[in-house]
Amino acid sequence: MNAKDALNSAADLSLFIVAKYIGDLSDAELMTRPAPGCNHLAWQLGHVISSNAKLLDAICPGNAAALPEEFGEHHAKENRDSNDVSQFCTRDQYLELLTEMRAATRSALAALPDEELEKPSPEWLRPRFPRVLDVFTLIGAHPLMHAGQFVPLRRAAGKPVVI
Repeated sequence: MNAKDALNSAADLSLFIVAKYIGDLSDAELMTRPAPGCNHLAWQLGHVISSNAKLLDAICPGNAAALPEEFGEHHAKENRDSNDVSQFCTRDQYLELLTEMRAATRSALAALPDEELEKPSPEWLRPRFPRVLDVFTLIGAHPLMHAGQFVPLRRAAGKPVVI
């Protein structure tokens, strides 16, 4: 196993977990905030997708999957308090976009020469993610940073344990 295999394995697991957590949720449940002060799941999913697109384009320009018009705006931090259903996607749309973004990341990583992983990341990312490899790690782990909020919502909705 090499670094690319490890990055892909971790990112695949991250996507698998998120897909399992939201796979039986309704679109209305995605608009639920798991606790006071939390963002609803629809916003969190869109934030992960749009952030990962930005991160991938920062290290492999032009490689991110295309997102729907205004998607980034609707899932920006400034819009996290919105409960306007028309600004958010369905569960199936989020799953499709997550899958497309994962495929785009896998493709970009495969095309990248191994030595590029050790190169410095873009300046704005360097303080926390100094190498391109670190940014790929973040892209893979980012969904799990939010998935912990999905379980309390599942429990409150009476959903079964899926993992």
